[in-house]
This record gives sequence, structure tokens and C-alpha cells, in this order.
Amino acid sequence: MRALFYHADRAWSGRARAFAAAARGLAARGYQVTFVCQPESAVEQRLSSSGYDIVPVTGRAGMRTGLRLRRIMHERFVEVVFVHTEREHLAAALALRLAERGAVVRRVGAGETMAIGRSSRTARRLAATGALHTLLVDEPPPVPPLGRLPTVWGDLGVDVTLHDATLPVSRASLKAGGTTRLILGVCDARTTRGQIANILRTVALLAPRHPELRLALVGAGSDDEDIRIHAAALGITRVVTQLGERDDELSVFRAADVGWVIANADTAAFAFLDLMALRVPVLAERKPLSHRYVADGITGILLTAADPPGTAAALATFLGHDTQRVAMGNAGRARVSREFPESAMVDSFDRAAAIARDREQWHR
Repeated sequence: MRALFYHADRAWSGRARAFAAAARGLAARGYQVTFVCQPESAVEQRLSSSGYDIVPVTGRAGMRTGLRLRRIMHERFVEVVFVHTEREHLAAALALRLAERGAVVRRVGAGETMAIGRSSRTARRLAATGALHTLLVDEPPPVPPLGRLPTVWGDLGVDVTLHDATLPVSRASLKAGGTTRLILGVCDARTTRGQIANILRTVALLAPRHPELRLALVGAGSDDEDIRIHAAALGITRVVTQLGERDDELSVFRAADVGWVIANADTAAFAFLDLMALRVPVLAERKPLSHRYVADGITGILLTAADPPGTAAALATFLGHDTQRVAMGNAGRARVSREFPESAMVDSFDRAAAIARDREQWHR
């Protein structure tokens, strides 16, 4: 089986990570895997040691990119292309139509909904199309098929053996040395100003009575100048460290006492799983996405949105009980190992690929 993963965004994200993990898993099962991404991007850098075929293609996803992809389809005899966005879908569908082979599977990330606009409607006329949805409930809800291929449901997962081998970074490097209580806020490019404001205001309420408290923000957008200005306005500049994007993110997670996830979609889901796999209890706003991965009161605490005083009170009690945090961390590790293995995620991509390779669907 020959599969291609097409990711047009230059930034590393939960979406890119899902594709990277699935590509690695399918390659281990005997697939011939190709990963197409932007040259000299964060995605290409992260994948440089992956061991499978990496092909850089310049330009935004769209019709012109489809012409460039056509050559790759011909050379590698691709049977299925995995994409995320409408524009990626259109480019892949055009390439497959010109190559006269293959089908497209469009993945819908955790907590996301399928966007179906003009590009999607055009794309599904050009090539056989199916969807791979991320499961947020125990029973898949009925959804109309994207194209003529059946919809597949799956979930995200991680390989806990990688987490077990991860060592923490020095807290001193995070400006949180000594006996400091470290809260790690996990951001992404979709983190809103309201989510940032909530975590900063909560820490500002706690800081006067808890001088040992520190907040480190990590992920895309966490080093934004607006955050620095807001922290200064609240008088907590010395408490907050902005780390930006880090290649050693898991080691940063390992160093934390508590992980507060203010990211969204796949990035948030992976953050939940990573923190729990590292035995770090999780905080997050109460949403369907967080409810899927975090067992409230068992592996972490789900918070009321936009309630800094209530959140500060709950967090103060939580930080004062080491035994509770350790128990939650251990429960999180057991939950991830039992319910969210990476192999199950790869299984869903495998099922979608098996459906897409039906040649009778390609030319209908």
C-alpha cells in the first residue's frame, strides 16, 4: 500500500503531529509512505529524522500545487492521500485526477467540524473522497459522508514508552528553580486572548499569597508581546516565563507540577495525553474536547470558563495537596496507556487507507 500525507502549513501543530505519527505507524506496517510539506519549514525539520520519504513542495495548497503533486503521484504510484484542509483536499484531488489513480481521505481533527465549501465540492467531484473523524464520544454520531467513500472514526493516541524515557529540563532554565510550584500553560496558534487573560488573572490572584508560584507558557504564540504587556499590567512579570515553541516540549512538560492546557483542537488533545502520560495532572476549561481526554477529579480538574476567582481558589487548594497531585498523575498515566494508545490511532488511518484503495471507487 502506498500512502501520501500532504501538510501545507509551515508551522508544527497537533495536525502535523497526528500525520507524522500515523505516517510512522503505517511505515512500520509495511506501507510505502511519502510526506509532502513546505521546504525549510518547522514540519520538515521535525520530520528530518523520521526515516520515511519527505518531499518538499513550495507554495500554498491549491490548484497550482496540485499540478506539482501530480508528478509525485506518478513517480510513487500513490493510492491514498491524507489531507486536513479544503485547499489541501482540492490540490490532492486535482493531482489524483490528472494521475488517473487514487483517493483522498480528509481528516477532521479533535474538536473540529468539517468545512465544506466550494473547494471541497469541486475536490470530491475530481477524486474519490472519504473522511476520517476524530472521536469525541463513545458512540460515533451520524454524519453525512464527505464523498463516496465511507466515513471512518478514530481517536488520537500516544506511545507512552517515549514518555517514560523523557527526562525533565532544569527548572532553573525555566526561571523556576528551588522549591517553586510550576504551572505550565500550553498554548497554540489558536489560543484566544480570553484564554490567555484567564490564566494570567488567575495567577495574579494567587501570586501575593503564593510567592513560590511560577507560570511558564509554552507553544506557538506563547512568546507574544501582548502577553508580556498583560503580565506587566497585572504586576506578575517576574512570575511568568514565555518559552515560545520548543523542540524539547515533552521535557518541559515533565518539569511541571501542573499542566494547564489553553491550546485547542489536536494540539490540546495531544497536550492532555502527553501530560497524563508524564504523570502530570491537567487543568483545562470544561469543554467536550477536554471532557473526552481528562477524567474530572481523577486525572485533572476541569474548570469553569472565564472565572479567575473560582479557578484561583480551586488551584490554591490543589497546589497545597501533593498527595492528590501524585495520585492524579498516576491515574492519568494509567488512563492514557489503557485508553489512548498510538497503535489505535494508526489503526484508524489503516482502515481509512484500506477503504480508499478500492479501485472501483476511483473512476466512478
